[in-house]
Amino acid sequence: MAFNFGTPSGTTGTAAATAAPAGGFGGFGTTTTTAGSAFSFSAPTNTGSTGLIGSTQNKGFGFGTGFGTATGTSTGLGTGLGTGLGFGGFNTQQQQQQQTTLGGLFSQPTQAPAQSNQLINTASALSAPTLLGDERDAILAKWNQLQAFWGTGKGYFNNNIPPVEFTQENPFCRFKAVGYSCMPNNKDEDGLMVLVFNKKETDIRSQQQQLVESLHKVLGGNQTLTVNLEGIKTLPDDQTEVVIYVVERSPNGTSRRVPATTLYAHFEQANIKTQLQQLGVTLSMTRTELSPAQIKQLLQNPPAGVDPIIWEQAKVDNPDSEKLIPVPMVGFKELLRRLKVQDQMTKQHQTRLDIISEDISELQKNQTTTMAKIAQYKRKLMDLSHRTLQVLIKQEIQRKSGYAIQADEEQLRVQLDTIQCELNAPTQFKGRLNELMSQIRMQNHFGAVKSEERYYIDADLLREIKQHLKQQQEGLSHLISIIKDDLEDIKLVEHGLNEAIHIRGGVFS
Repeated sequence: MAFNFGTPSGTTGTAAATAAPAGGFGGFGTTTTTAGSAFSFSAPTNTGSTGLIGSTQNKGFGFGTGFGTATGTSTGLGTGLGTGLGFGGFNTQQQQQQQTTLGGLFSQPTQAPAQSNQLINTASALSAPTLLGDERDAILAKWNQLQAFWGTGKGYFNNNIPPVEFTQENPFCRFKAVGYSCMPNNKDEDGLMVLVFNKKETDIRSQQQQLVESLHKVLGGNQTLTVNLEGIKTLPDDQTEVVIYVVERSPNGTSRRVPATTLYAHFEQANIKTQLQQLGVTLSMTRTELSPAQIKQLLQNPPAGVDPIIWEQAKVDNPDSEKLIPVPMVGFKELLRRLKVQDQMTKQHQTRLDIISEDISELQKNQTTTMAKIAQYKRKLMDLSHRTLQVLIKQEIQRKSGYAIQADEEQLRVQLDTIQCELNAPTQFKGRLNELMSQIRMQNHFGAVKSEERYYIDADLLREIKQHLKQQQEGLSHLISIIKDDLEDIKLVEHGLNEAIHIRGGVFS
């Protein structure tokens, strides 16, 4: 694919002999149009055609050299919008007008003269302006084409006709893409209404009660209506999305939600809209699911200025056609807006993940504490069971004291003696028990066996224990220093006493 601008020809209204490759991007100049699919602004050779607007064999997306005239040769808009965008082209044979993808939007100029004039003016501005009448018109055509690609500016082409206003919705604008948005799954009966406020989320939350009262006043202050907030979400550029619904209570005690369409129709009234704007509302819309007919209509009709081929490819590439719907993104502002919304949603998801992580950590701590308490209660239950058994044994002994041994007791004694003999037999259970006991002692000695019950100390409790032990250590150090000082004083006293005894002994002698 080549992208070039041809050289202007010295002749007007005729085709020159420079060849353009099939599938290339032809320039502004005199090139011979081939039958290949191309996007070109060129001068197609049309011999024998009649009428103001001729037809060519070019199946691409292009325009002819303009409205020049020549003897025996008809020139003008050659192909119009061809198969490149799925639209039909211009044809001077009104008996052979073709039906286009959008229901003959461009193929029937008699039914849509305004659109045809707009398209003719656009084609003139892009291909053959006659503003200056010299070679500078070719440069102006290139400049108009760049403006059309960019989607902004005005295309001057004739002194007697106003310039063409290039917007991003024009079919030549290249800064377009298709994204995907989630389709709402709420019903009209749910009554969810979205209000976008030009305020921060903190301001909305701090004045939540006042907002509810203000919306109730907007609804007329009817006592049977109650405004409820479904959710508050932060949007880019310091905006906030508030989802509300209104509950209507009947005199018999029943209640129902006001349908979203009814609420939206009330909010769209001129006086109500003014009151909402005073509250800071910049946008109001319903949050209801689309009907199958609406979805079908949206998918079958490409948005204005979007290539139907790109639109069809976007429908094929839809990752989840049940939940997502393709939406056009025209211009950098729309792309920036979607990027900001995506960043905002990413931050909200990260915040939610952080909250979930904190909850999981807290649950893990609670689980550890609970497991330790369960183990403690198990030990306590076993101790209580043993104590209860001992109490029962003593009680049974006292109750049976003075009575002869009964037959069932004798039978139990015989069974116990038999079990005791089997355990004491060296070749049976006693040897195995001794072996197991020795293995357990060895494992305990080398620390090979680790208890399945692990005990954890809370971090705050561990810090308190460390602080307490540190204070105890400091107290012991201080006590040791005092004892050392006292020992030094005692030594001094002892030394002084010894000297005094020697002195007294010498005096008495």
